[in-house]
Amino acid sequence: MTNKDRRFPLSLSSVVDKQARNAPADPTRRVATPQTATRNAALNPAQSRPVPAAPMQVERRANPSPQRVAPLVSDSVRKAMVARLVKQGISDTRVLAAMEAVQRHLFIEPGLVAQAYVDASIPIGYHQTISQPYIVARMIEVMRNGGTLTRVLEIGTGCGYQAAVLSLVAKEVYSIERIRPLHELARSNLRPMRIANIRLHYGDGMLGLSQVAPFDGIILAAAGLEVPQALLDQLAVGGRLVAPVGARHQVLQLIERVGKFEWTHTTLEDCHFVPLRAGTV
Repeated sequence: MTNKDRRFPLSLSSVVDKQARNAPADPTRRVATPQTATRNAALNPAQSRPVPAAPMQVERRANPSPQRVAPLVSDSVRKAMVARLVKQGISDTRVLAAMEAVQRHLFIEPGLVAQAYVDASIPIGYHQTISQPYIVARMIEVMRNGGTLTRVLEIGTGCGYQAAVLSLVAKEVYSIERIRPLHELARSNLRPMRIANIRLHYGDGMLGLSQVAPFDGIILAAAGLEVPQALLDQLAVGGRLVAPVGARHQVLQLIERVGKFEWTHTTLEDCHFVPLRAGTV
């Protein structure tokens, strides 16, 4: 697969807006149980750096033959995935357009490409997974709430897929990964796409990124017993944070900052994520 094949117009908001206007109407919302990938990360300013804009040749394992891959990664397959999201209750047209634009199969190992657009989490190594499409769309929709996202923080970059989707609905995306090989994987996946508004950081996500805070949106791809106070403090007043919370029984939770020292909590639905951990590996 060439670099040309891996690019898509992530920086062209006009494309997303056009797709958003043509997205299907709202259906009845459905509760689903997701299984997602992630980890958290601590920021070390000396180690943090943006995704370079220049294209780079990425060495990857051999891909299946084009004849076998093409039907599995076609535009019609992504459209079918988006239609399914609508039936599951996702109604934000901008989020739906972003989900259709991002080629999920480019973030998945060649041997698992056939599963790229099914509604399931997929292993990406290091006991982590790429989140199922529904939960990615659901969390972003809740965080956006129909408004404008200027600066967003993602805890748990993983393979970079969710960051790519976020780049189409937010002006600036900061993403932290605590597992170095996954941080490098995300850089390799995203670099050929030349997405200018994503900044990747290797570090402890539980600490957030205080030097670029506040954020009007924060999204966690790992579950802790509670959301770290550092992240709550970095949320702008009026901002929204979406995170899984709990141990064996986890729920998706929306936290809104309504004052300098006041936050509200709303439980959305059951979910299942990997544990939120401190430190780096």
